[in-house]
Amino acid sequence: MFAIFLSIAPIFLLLVLGYLLRRNGIPSIEFWNLNDRLVYWVLFPALLFNNTSTINLSGDLLASFAAAIYAGFGGAVLFALASSRLANLSGPTASSVLQGAARHNSFIALAVAERLIGAEGLALASLVTALLIPVTNITVVTLMVMMIHGGGAPRAVIGAVLRDLARNPLLIAVFLGIAANSLGATSIPIVHDMTRILGAAALPIMLLCVGANIRLRAMSSAGLPVALSVIGKLMVFPALILAAAQFVDLSETALLVLIFYGAAPTAASAYTLARQMGGDAPAMATIITLQTALSFITLPLTVLLVQQLQGAG
Repeated sequence: MFAIFLSIAPIFLLLVLGYLLRRNGIPSIEFWNLNDRLVYWVLFPALLFNNTSTINLSGDLLASFAAAIYAGFGGAVLFALASSRLANLSGPTASSVLQGAARHNSFIALAVAERLIGAEGLALASLVTALLIPVTNITVVTLMVMMIHGGGAPRAVIGAVLRDLARNPLLIAVFLGIAANSLGATSIPIVHDMTRILGAAALPIMLLCVGANIRLRAMSSAGLPVALSVIGKLMVFPALILAAAQFVDLSETALLVLIFYGAAPTAASAYTLARQMGGDAPAMATIITLQTALSFITLPLTVLLVQQLQGAG
């Protein structure tokens, strides 16, 4: 446990550093806002392209990955919907529980995979990101429309989501990477050298940006919706991944990468989506901050538990 904790500690210290830098205006608030765009449009796509174009792909691996990660995601969605209904939460608040339980912070999952496993873990994590992005966005946004607006005008919103996905730089990078991989172009001169350099800068800068968006004051408003989201994301999601993995062919390394996604906190961008769609933005800010803080303890514990279960098996 202590060894895993020490391995992951630098990741969370970067989050803390990002928070402290932004809080003290270093270098400036405008810098952090622009840096998010740099990560989204340049650094993260470069990382995903480089890893998906060079990984050893197989149909069996993709099928097993998809089955396990979608089982965890689907279970978390159902848990959020059922628990919100039982708790009689309002539509906007229930939508924040949904985002908290079902979405994931790719940046933290990628960083943990690279830190604990190395290049292979980073490449496998890039593949999981590609599988989750479209399904997560379409499912969550569609359900949020129904929760907040009672199903009113879903076509326009879903159409906007599909348009955004079509020009999403992360998906474009993954599709280009898989295409290059399929064609055997795993070492394109200049292109792979450049994306490798950019990708090396991606993770530390992404983690600083995630930390910069943490809002500690929001933690004072924790309540039932926050508790439900924590159970859904940090317990239900990884537990169902582990359960589904027993029925598919996955290596221990591949399973650990999936668990990183299941045990990672929800996406920092969930706050923006909640605010734009009329959800409960204050509750969402609390959920993001508390989950990120808790994952510093729960993520290594989850990894340790999975490793022990695999060893016992």
